[in-house]
Amino acid sequence: MAMTAKQVAALAKAGEPIRKSDGKGLYFVVPDSGSPYWALRYSVDGKRKQMTLGQYADMSLADARTEAEVFKRELRQGVDPLIAKQRQKWIGISSVDDLFQDWYTNDLLPRLKHPNIPARIFNKDIKPVIGELKIHDVTALDVREVIHRVRDSGRPTVANDTLGYMKQLFNHAVKLELTANNPASPFTINDAGGLEESRARALKLDEVEQVFKVFRKHLNSFGRDNYLSCCLFLVLGNRKSELCEAPWSEFDLGQYVWHIPQERVKTGIPISIPLPGQAMEWLNELKVRSLGSEYVFPARRRSKLPHMGPDTLNRAISKLFGREAGRKIQPPNVMGDIKHFTVHDLRRTFRSLASSVGTPRHIARLCTNHRQGGVDGIYDRHEYFEERKAAHQKVADLVSPYL
Repeated sequence: MAMTAKQVAALAKAGEPIRKSDGKGLYFVVPDSGSPYWALRYSVDGKRKQMTLGQYADMSLADARTEAEVFKRELRQGVDPLIAKQRQKWIGISSVDDLFQDWYTNDLLPRLKHPNIPARIFNKDIKPVIGELKIHDVTALDVREVIHRVRDSGRPTVANDTLGYMKQLFNHAVKLELTANNPASPFTINDAGGLEESRARALKLDEVEQVFKVFRKHLNSFGRDNYLSCCLFLVLGNRKSELCEAPWSEFDLGQYVWHIPQERVKTGIPISIPLPGQAMEWLNELKVRSLGSEYVFPARRRSKLPHMGPDTLNRAISKLFGREAGRKIQPPNVMGDIKHFTVHDLRRTFRSLASSVGTPRHIARLCTNHRQGGVDGIYDRHEYFEERKAAHQKVADLVSPYL
């Protein structure tokens, strides 16, 4: 006969050892020593088995009945719930957060040069929404919520990346047989950030003049550090992470050289960048402004990162164009009719300006640390340092009147 909650409470309070049936294999057990608990008895291949469902203090009668039904459903499907429970405990992967940690450790770290990129997107945009959910509980609606939040924050490219990473993440779960389906697989980029246009944005010299004039006019909100970083990107042509995450230990200011080690370079090949005179002036100012930090651009607000974040500069630029993620009322567009650009477009601008001052193509490519492909790329390891030094200085001389 089924028990009532009052009967269970009375048995627990009495404390007398007992095994009381609630029917359908569910038992309430008060042991000789220890806390009362719920147990499920069942048969597999003619063998009687028992598994503990949970402690009475943590599981009510109604919860125990529900939990028992879940395991009996697995039993009807040919799955021994005791083995499944023990195996799940051994694997230790139950939530989406657990799944990502396993994927990151066993797949991303060995395979990717920059596994921090999917890790950043997971921690910032995926984990807050579904990180605590059980893997098999995640639905297509949950996936849509994640990508729509990113898209609606004004980051369509990141929305596409987020969808791609979720597809890979749940494929990892399918591969490990932790779930039977991938809830992200039906979605396409049309559901996320949409088709991305190929970028070919490079600022012309008159645009450089206008843009930096706006930067200076709004220096109080844009920030002096952001201004100086844009100056450096324009004359050095670096990748964003190389400069934003640069420690002072990489710079030999006495020799006008910046040595970037292989672990911080996309190509995996270390490079020494000659610094034009103008860059030296900006770096000397930044040295003072960094207030003893080990980084050229230390984090100015409370942050998990000790240096400038990956989105900081692009957000500051976009704000001047009247685009600020997360705000219903957008700031005014103070850039006028200038077409929107990003930090990467400043890198492309350097490449364009280098060509305009007569830099040979292979030298201009090396200035942006784009390595030559094919046989020539394998055997030609000459760094062309002096030629690159001349190219950086020519570009700096060209744009310095406008900075």
